[in-house]
Amino acid sequence: MNTSIRPGVYPTMITPFDSGNAIDYGAVDELVEYYAASGCDGIFALCQSSEIFFLSDEEKRSLMKHIYAVNKGRMQLVASSHTAEDLPAQIRQLGMMAEEGADASVIILNRTARSYESEDVCRSNIEKILNALPDVRFGVYECPYPYKRVASPELIRWCAQTGRIVFIKDTCCRVEQLEVKQKAANGTPLTIYNANTATLLDSMKLGVKGYSGVMANFHADLYVALIRLFKAGNPLAEDLQAFLTTASWIENQLYPVNAKVYRRMLGMHIGPHTRARDPSLWNATFDSELRQLLRMERHWRERVATCEGQRGV
Repeated sequence: MNTSIRPGVYPTMITPFDSGNAIDYGAVDELVEYYAASGCDGIFALCQSSEIFFLSDEEKRSLMKHIYAVNKGRMQLVASSHTAEDLPAQIRQLGMMAEEGADASVIILNRTARSYESEDVCRSNIEKILNALPDVRFGVYECPYPYKRVASPELIRWCAQTGRIVFIKDTCCRVEQLEVKQKAANGTPLTIYNANTATLLDSMKLGVKGYSGVMANFHADLYVALIRLFKAGNPLAEDLQAFLTTASWIENQLYPVNAKVYRRMLGMHIGPHTRARDPSLWNATFDSELRQLLRMERHWRERVATCEGQRGV
């Protein structure tokens, strides 16, 4: 188990299913290869995009074990599977991810307290999880399902100071909140990954180290390019950010069905089957929108390659 999490792009991995809604492990292999070929630094496996609320614990363990084996250490792996209501079961789920090779077991914040309970309850239960699994590194995920709970800067500061919480997927979507959270994490092992494209570049200017969001299932390489351009001080980063923000509205189609259709358009052997959404709702207009997005992606890859070639980046 690695003791720190690298900055960069961490796609929220989708789970392929076959026509019988069993996990399609062949397509899982292709997804891992796609993330690696795109230059991703890691994968957020077994998250909401993975449909973890619709997977059994046995399926979660098997899926994590398979991802770890296929990855072969190329990218860091953070994983949740944290869906249970009661604390003992949550501890088992999080421990299971570490057992199967996760570099950080990710705590879903809304699982640590009811919607009407205070953040003190969250902190108390997170502390119990840490004490129960003393050899495990952790992350925190502000998952919007079944309800959205966003961490306060005070909770972020406490998490950071434990020295064992090294990853947070932030979904607040507000630059001013990200700035305060980043200040709370500075000088600690905790690394913040923004899930929101519109605020990504501004948040990186404030010290946020990476992206972990659904759109990396469409064009992970362009998010990798955005970070590379930003680090190089290349002004094209601002224009690429604008495209990625506009493109991110595609998430409102029928995700994760659309991500699976998109990857199939690009040659992956993956079907549209999901447990979370009804793929029969897919229509020709959605399909046309994806094909137009693909056309724009190609334009941006060419523009990035030309610009970096000219600047010697």
